[in-house]
Amino acid sequence: MSTEKLWQGRIQSSCAEILNEFNSSLSFDINLFQEDIDASIIHAEMLAKQEIITIPEFETIKQALLEIKKEISSDIKQWLNDHCHEEDIHMAIEKELTNKIGDIGKKIHTARSRNDQVITDLKLWLKKEINIVIELLKELEKTLVEKAAQDIDIFLPGYTHLQQAQAISLGHFWLAYKEKFSRDISRLEDSYKRTNINPLGSGALAGSSFAIDREYTTQKLGFAAMTQNSLDAVSDRDYVCEYEFCISMIMLHLSSLSEEMIVWNSQEFNFLEISDDFATGSSMMPQKKNPDIPELIRGKTGRVVGVLNALLITLKALPLAYNKDLQEDKEMLFMASDTTKKCIKIAIEFLKNIKANKEKMLASLESSFCGATDLADYLVKKGLAFRDAYKIVGTLVNQCITSQKKFNDLSLNEFQACSDFFSEDIFEILKIENSVDSRNIIGGTSRLQIQSQINKEK
Repeated sequence: MSTEKLWQGRIQSSCAEILNEFNSSLSFDINLFQEDIDASIIHAEMLAKQEIITIPEFETIKQALLEIKKEISSDIKQWLNDHCHEEDIHMAIEKELTNKIGDIGKKIHTARSRNDQVITDLKLWLKKEINIVIELLKELEKTLVEKAAQDIDIFLPGYTHLQQAQAISLGHFWLAYKEKFSRDISRLEDSYKRTNINPLGSGALAGSSFAIDREYTTQKLGFAAMTQNSLDAVSDRDYVCEYEFCISMIMLHLSSLSEEMIVWNSQEFNFLEISDDFATGSSMMPQKKNPDIPELIRGKTGRVVGVLNALLITLKALPLAYNKDLQEDKEMLFMASDTTKKCIKIAIEFLKNIKANKEKMLASLESSFCGATDLADYLVKKGLAFRDAYKIVGTLVNQCITSQKKFNDLSLNEFQACSDFFSEDIFEILKIENSVDSRNIIGGTSRLQIQSQINKEK
C-alpha cells in the first residue's frame, strides 16, 4: 500500500519517520470511524444533490464507505494494524476509499477540509456520548432513590466540619447525592444544545466556493442548527470544554460520595458493610476488608479533572483558526469520558451492595449532642430569644461534658436548673425520630418530606 500522503504536492519529500509517529492520531481518533463514515456519506449525498458529483458516483462512494465501516467494525485492531502508517482516521478512510474505487474516491473531499470534517465527527460522537452519560446518571439516580426508600427509617448524625451536627434520616443523605447528579444531568442537557450545531461546510476556515447545501447536511446529520461563522466553527472547542467540565463535576460528586463511603467503612465509624463481592483483602493482613472501589473512583477523579485543566491550557492562547494543538483535545476527551462512564457504572453496583449499620448509626446519635439545636429551638418556641436560648443550651452542653452525661441522662430538675422554660415535654423533643420529623419543610430531613421526594421520582 502506498505511503504517499493525500496532501503531498507542495511538500515533495516523504515525512521523516519520527514526524509520522509524532504527528499521527490514528491510535485514538479511530474512535470516530463510525461518525466519519456516516458524515462522509451524507456529505457525498449532498454533493450529488447539488450536482457537484453524479448520483452514480455517490452510490459508488456510499457502497465503498459502508464496506469500510463493516471491515473496521469486524476487526478494529487488525484494521488499525493494516493502516498504521496513516496520519489519522480521516486520511485512513479516504485512502482506503480511493484504493477501493479509484479516482471516484478522490472526489469525497470536494468542498470539505479535515478542519470541518473532524469537528463534525467529534460533535456527532459527543452527542451520542452525552446521551449515554445521561442515561447512566439516571440509573444512578434511580439507585439512590431506591436506597432512600429503603433507609428512610435509619437515623444517623449529619456532619459539618466532620463534627456531629444534627440528626438526619439516611434517606435524606441518599437524596442529597441524587440532587447533585440531577444537576449534572441538567448541565449535560444544556451543553448538548451547543454541541448540536453543524460545522460541516466551514471548510478549512473560510467556507466553500462550491454551491453546497448546509441546511441539507444539518438536517440529515441530525443537528438542530448550523454554525454561522467558519473561522469560529473550525477553532471552537467550547463544547468539548463544557463536556469536560460536566464530567469533572460528575467525578467530583462521585469522589465526595466515595469519601463518605470510605470513612463510613472504617472501624472507627462502622456505619456500613460492603458486600464481599465488592471489597478486596490485604496480601499481608488477614483481617482487612478494603474499599477499593470508592478509593479508585476518588483517585480517578484527578485524572478527569486534569484533562479539563490540560484542555483549557491548550486553548488559552490559540489564534484563529485551526492549529495542530487542537489534535490534543480528542485523546484526553476519549479517556476522560470512558473513565467517567466506568466510574458511574461501578458506583451503581457498589451502592446496591452495601448495607447500613442501623444500630451503630443510632448509637452514634445517642452518644452525641446532636439534639442541641432542638433544645434551643424548643426554648425559642417557649418565648426566649434565639441567642439567649443558644447560650443556655451551650452552658448545658458544657455541664454534660463535665459530668460525663448526655442530654437523655439529665433529669427535669437538671434541665430546669438551666432554665425555667424547660418542662416535661422536653423528653419528647429529645427523641431522635421526633427531631428528624420536626424538620418538616420542603428540603428538610423529615420522613414526610423524604417520602414526598421519593414519590415524585416514581
